[in-house]
Amino acid sequence: MSVSKCTADVGIVDKPEDGAHEPAEWELSRRSFLQSASVVGAAFSTGLGSIADAEAVEKVRAAQAIAQPLTLTINHKTYNLSLDTRTSLLDALREHLGLIGSKKGCDHGQCGACTVLVSGRRVNSCLLLAASAAGDEITTVEGLATADELSDVQQQFLTHDAFQCGYCTPGQICSATALLDEIRRGEASVVSFEDGTQNSPKLTDHEIRERMSGNICRCGAYPNIVQAVRAAAKQQGQLA
Repeated sequence: MSVSKCTADVGIVDKPEDGAHEPAEWELSRRSFLQSASVVGAAFSTGLGSIADAEAVEKVRAAQAIAQPLTLTINHKTYNLSLDTRTSLLDALREHLGLIGSKKGCDHGQCGACTVLVSGRRVNSCLLLAASAAGDEITTVEGLATADELSDVQQQFLTHDAFQCGYCTPGQICSATALLDEIRRGEASVVSFEDGTQNSPKLTDHEIRERMSGNICRCGAYPNIVQAVRAAAKQQGQLA
């Protein structure tokens, strides 16, 4: 197999024949590749470890950034932004709009601290590209309360002391808000099928725990969270 065929297979543009003019994009790709490789190689050879490696990755990301205009509707307000197309919704909220209620925990969609509502559905905003949410109504924890009053879920989290350090609480509250809407719409969970109530799910403690399982509380406030969700459901007339 020729050298040019090998390089093409791994996504590197073939270098033009000798004497031919090299296009600007070849120069940019080759230069970026060599710079990135040298930085990463130096990091490993000097034993600087993950910190240097992360810095190298950030340099590569910055070199490849492509900003595009983007309009987001968040908490009933419209924001016109210019963002790198790879920006997550979480980073757009926190770093570009100052809406820091949504927290960055694991940044891998495993802890639920970044949960927000997109068109009424809960999502892990660290996994969703901001561009993918364009045209949807986004609600963060800042948008759940009115100017004068907390939402039912927010109030019951306070009443039942359903938090300790509070870091996960915004995600917990957004998730609980969506949970109550899911029950109202009659959407089933795994527990609903286990209990034979999939056609009309009941808001049991087992059901609440299953539906809140994507939100981790490292302080262990789970019993109080369940109580808060049940109290909010009762306040909304979903429980007798």
